[in-house]
Parts: sequence; structure tokens; C-alpha cells
Amino acid sequence: MIEWDFKKKVIAITFAVVLGVGGISFVSLYQSPQRTDEIYSAALEDFSKGDYQNAYYLFSKITLFSKLKPIAIYHRAECARMLEDDKSELKQYQLLFNNYPKHKLSIKSRYLAGQKLVETKPNLAKKYFEYIIHNAPDTDYAIASDYYLGLILKQKYQDAEIVPQSVKDDIQNHFRHYLEKAPSGKLALKVVYEWLDLSGNILKDDYLLMARTCFFFGEYEKAREILQKTDVTENWALDVKISNALKNYPRAKYLTENGLQKRSQYVSEDDIIDAIDIYLQLSESNSKAVDRLLSLASGKGRDYLLSLKCANTAQKDKAACYNNLYLKYPNGKFSADALSNLFFLKIKSGDYENARKIGMDHLNKFPDANSSPMVMFWLGKIGEKTNNYAEYTTYYENVINKFPDSYYAYRAYLKLSRISGPLITNYIDPKPVIYPYKYKGNNIIVKLVDLKDYDVVNEIAGNDDFIKSWVLFKKGDFPNSMLTAREAMEKIKNKPDKYDLRWRLIYPTVYYNDIKRFAHETGNNAPLMLALTREESYFDPLAQSIAGASGLMQIMPVTANEINNKFNLGMLIPSSLFNPYQNIKLGNYYYEFLRNNLQGHDISSVAAYNGGIGSLQRWKTSLIYNDTDEFVEQIPYPETKNYVKKVFASYWNYIRIYNGNN
Repeated sequence: MIEWDFKKKVIAITFAVVLGVGGISFVSLYQSPQRTDEIYSAALEDFSKGDYQNAYYLFSKITLFSKLKPIAIYHRAECARMLEDDKSELKQYQLLFNNYPKHKLSIKSRYLAGQKLVETKPNLAKKYFEYIIHNAPDTDYAIASDYYLGLILKQKYQDAEIVPQSVKDDIQNHFRHYLEKAPSGKLALKVVYEWLDLSGNILKDDYLLMARTCFFFGEYEKAREILQKTDVTENWALDVKISNALKNYPRAKYLTENGLQKRSQYVSEDDIIDAIDIYLQLSESNSKAVDRLLSLASGKGRDYLLSLKCANTAQKDKAACYNNLYLKYPNGKFSADALSNLFFLKIKSGDYENARKIGMDHLNKFPDANSSPMVMFWLGKIGEKTNNYAEYTTYYENVINKFPDSYYAYRAYLKLSRISGPLITNYIDPKPVIYPYKYKGNNIIVKLVDLKDYDVVNEIAGNDDFIKSWVLFKKGDFPNSMLTAREAMEKIKNKPDKYDLRWRLIYPTVYYNDIKRFAHETGNNAPLMLALTREESYFDPLAQSIAGASGLMQIMPVTANEINNKFNLGMLIPSSLFNPYQNIKLGNYYYEFLRNNLQGHDISSVAAYNGGIGSLQRWKTSLIYNDTDEFVEQIPYPETKNYVKKVFASYWNYIRIYNGNN
């Protein structure tokens, strides 16, 4: 009995100890979310300061229960890399992808581990790279894995007296896959030199791939050397670019002429267009150069040359020119543009019946072309001119619904709302750029941005360009943020409604308080000045054009001096041009000057801001037009015409996004 009591006491004590230890372990594992964030932030700060040893330690203190744990492991690997501790770096990568195989950082960790093992454990590295290609084929890591698989195989046989042809073929396949998918990728130049070092038969097409990569990297002499091993019928367009880069201009022109005459069928249309553009840049007269190439070209590129000729031909001959272009190339790259120009010329001549037929043909054949919103809007104007209420309201509404962010949606809104001037309102309610999707409170991406761990966000976001745009915005890189979001939105066929948070990334209200202050001070429309600033610099205060226009509102130093003196602004030119506050002030006073000299007409003032007040006044007297729409369509400088449309499209978008208009 005594023995049994003793056993029970031992069991009880043991159980208590286990509980105690368990309790201690639980306490040590538990960490409040606030404390986790504090440790993580401190670790990031140490890393940024270069204290990698302490950062490595702090990242290890992140609790297992936190969603930040796998990311902390990844950062520990980064710390080890900076400390040149290969063993610890590899261990952290393996810990991450073995314990968190579904995590977004798993593939990258496996790739980085493979890189570390290429020399020491090539078979294990090969296993990692093959896993990536099989499980993440659409990633950049899969493309890069092809290079390393080719490299590992090449190194395996580097000391062999005889390398089987099948092995050589496998090596070349890996290198070829890389260059086909990423000709300007980070490893592309390494691929070229490793491939050239491979003894064996290399195809002419493969040499062409290598030459193109060398061109991308500015290795023009090497590109020319490699190009000698390719087929002249397929390399001429690339040779034009290389010759131009090497300043061998006679050769570039000769190759363009000879290629268009004899070999256009062997190269891509885009490459031919690039060659033609180079030829025109090297010619004293564009019109003569176009005529010269037209006399030689018989295949690809001829429709592009015809479109250039039509754009510069006399007004009386334009209709015949565009009609000829469309009839010869009804399915070509420039057919939609040719048909839209023919459509507008019919409107200008008052032939509304045939214009309507051409416009409807255009919308049926090219419903999503860049010229489609213009055609749809002008079909509405035809309906208005012929008093067909149902027709014009339908077309105007369709422009707004199908192309809601376009210049023509803005013009259609003015028509439907019976607004006679170009301005809708002087009021918007600015809202901040925030995470572009609805999310729950535990969203890891939002958490990482709050902690300023931006680089990891890009990995976790995958291929979502709107999230990448948001990260760039948070970093203060407004131009690239807006460009990334704009390109992503252009890929969406059916645009989201105006309340969608992604629109704010494309049209942020950066610097709006200063813009509004000086717009009100000068009597300008504040949202219009915001739109103009956006189009001038994409909110880059250090922007500078080749001509010397500087700052947010891209003001020339000479103009800045004149405005500074005229309005007694007391600024130091040109240093003030790169001060956002002062640049906005100068830009608003310059716009006020233009507006006052152009009878308060904002469309004329916007055109003059880009093309100059002298040019604007010449157009006003030389062009024949019945209204604002006809004037804008006929502005002879394509840059200024597009500028006017872009500024007022931005104005429209700021109004609809931040003021509730449709």
C-alpha cells in the first residue's frame, strides 16, 4: 500500500512538472500581435542599418503562431547572406519551403537554395530547379531555372572527352527556352556566353536569339559579331538597330531599303516598323523618305508607310489616301485608324449618310480599337446634327458605359448634360490611395505594408500589378505606380465602376492642396490643374524633359523667368523649378497668363500650354471648324492633340472618381 502511494506521488509530481513545463513553453510561445509587430519592425530597422547579426536574432523571436513567421525565416536567410554565412542562409531557405510549402515565398526560397548548391551539390540543386519548373511554370523563377539546369548539365560534362549529342541538345534546349522567354532577363547575357562556349552545332536561329539579347544589353559589337553567323534574310531588321546604335547610319539606311524590297516576309511587323522609324530619323525629309521606301516596299511595312503618307498628305487628298489604305489592307494593323480618319473626313464634308455607314462598319469590325470611342462619340454627334434624339443619346451613353475613362466619355457627358463649356465643376473630394481591394483585418499584405516591408509584398502579391502599384505608391514612386496601374487597367476589357479603389492608383490626388491653393489664387480650375500636372510629370517633382522643361508642371526656365518677373513672385530661377510648392505656383500663374490671353478658353489654354500660344493662335486662324470637337480633332501637332485629350480625360476622371459623376 505504501509502495502504491509512493508511485501515485511520483506520477502526480511528474504530471505537475509536465504541466509546468508545458505552461512555461506555452507562455514562451505566446506573443501578443502588438509585441510581434514591434519585434518585426525592430528587426527590419536593424537590417536597414546593416546590423544583420541582431536582425537575424530578432527575426528568430517571431512566434510560430504568427503569419509573419515564414517571412521572418526568409529575412533570416537574407541576414545570413549579408553576413556571408552560406550554411545558415541555406538552412533558412530549406526550413521555409519544407515547413511552409504553400507559402508565396516557398518557390523563391527553393530557387535561392538551388543557386547556393549549383557548385557544391548540383544534383540537389537540379532537383530544386526541376520542382520549380513543374510546380510554378509561369514564374520568372521557372525561366531562370532553365538556365541553371543547362549550366549544371554543362558543368557535369566539362571534363569529358566526348559529350553525347543528346546532352548537348538538352543543354541548348535549356538555354534556348530562357532566351525565348526572357531575351532581356537578368541572366540572359550569361546564357549567351555559356551557350557560345558550348562546342557543337548551334542553329542560325539560336545565334539570332543571342544577337538580340546582346543588343538589349548594349553589347553592340558582340551582337554584330554573332549576327554574322545568322541568315541575312532574317537578321536585317535587327542589323538596322545594331548599325544605328553603332552610328553606322549609311548601313542602317541601306539595310532598311534592301530589307523592305527583298526580305520583309522573314521578319516581324514590329521589327520592320522599328527599322522604318530609324530610317525616318536619319532622313532630312520625312515625306521624301516615306515616298522612297514606298517605292521599294511590297510586303510587310507598306501599310505603315501608307498610314504615314496619309497623315502628311494634303487635306484634299486625305480621303482618297485613307480609302486606298483601308481597301488594300482591310485587316492590317492600321486599318481601324484609316477607317476612323475616313469617317471623320466624311463628317467634315457634310456627308453624314456615308459617314454613318463607315462609322457603323468601324464599330462592327473594330469594337475595341483605340479609335472606337472617337467613332462612337462622333456617331452621336451625327445623330445630334440630324435631330435623331434616340440615336445620339444611345451613342453618347454607350461611350460613357464602354469607355468610361476616355476623353470621349467626357465629351459625351458634356453633351448629355447640356454643359456648353469644357468645365464640369471646380470641386472634388480627395480621398487617399489605399489597398486596392476589399480585405479582412488579417490581410498579410496590408500588414506588411504597414510594417514597411515593401519588397516582400511584391513577392507575395504575385502577378497582381495593382498591388505592385500600391506598393510603389507607398514608397513614394508616384510615376511608376501610376504607370503600372494604368497598364493593368488597360488590360481589363470591361472596366470596373468609378468606386473601384484601383482607379485611385491611376488618378491619385497628389499635391492637391497646393494645387488647389494656387488655382484659387489665380482663378484657375483646381481639378483641371491637377489633371494638367498629372499629365506633365506624373507627379515627379524632379522630372525634366530633353528640352529642359522642369518639375511637376514642366516649365521651361525662360518661361519661368518671364512669369516670375511679370507677377513679382520673387523666386530664384531655375532652382525653384524643382521645388514642388514653387513649381505649382509658377505653373498656375503661367496657365492664368495663357487663359487671360485666350479669352478664358480652357481647351485653347491647355493646347497652348503644350504647343505654345503662337502655334495655337495660328491654328485658330488656319483651321476650318464649327465647334470645339472639330478643332481638337484637327490640331496639326499630334503631340498637342493627344495632350489636350489626355489632360481633359484626366480632368474627367478626377471629377467622376472623386465627385460622383458618371
